[in-house]
Amino acid sequence: MAEESKDGQPKAEGKKVDIKKILNLVFVVINIGVGGFGLFMTYKGTLGWTNPKITEEDLKRQIASEAPKDIVGPFIYTMDKFTVNLGGQPKRTIRLEVNLELLDHEGFEEIINTENRARARDRIVDLLNSKTFNDVETLQGKLFLKENIAYEINQILPRGSIKDIYFTEFVVQ
Repeated sequence: MAEESKDGQPKAEGKKVDIKKILNLVFVVINIGVGGFGLFMTYKGTLGWTNPKITEEDLKRQIASEAPKDIVGPFIYTMDKFTVNLGGQPKRTIRLEVNLELLDHEGFEEIINTENRARARDRIVDLLNSKTFNDVETLQGKLFLKENIAYEINQILPRGSIKDIYFTEFVVQ
């Protein structure tokens, strides 16, 4: 005979539906799906990436097409060698050859002008006379000297500008 519940209704025979088990199963399926999607995105974003195939010829063509056509090369002016007495005691001399890299052809034309060239040499000689051996013996001293020379020459040139200074000879005695 079928059992009756307290309110007089017959009890349903069979399995009871357990909500906790169903929710656990749903969460496991969702976690596996999210984890799989994350792994796929990681693979697509990092592991599955390959370098684009660029040859050296393609790169040269690309650089040539992007470069302005009016630039013919670096504009470097080599000044005559300097032999100058340094300030301070004991008296020392410096032998220096300076190369000026200018930004454009206009600045190069200005520096080769005899008047500007003489002014630039004079400013460099005055600058070197004010330096001592301790000022120019370290690497930082040489870099500071380059900055000072560039500043002094840029004061002379109305339109051109110094990009960098190169010392091709630097001897202190």
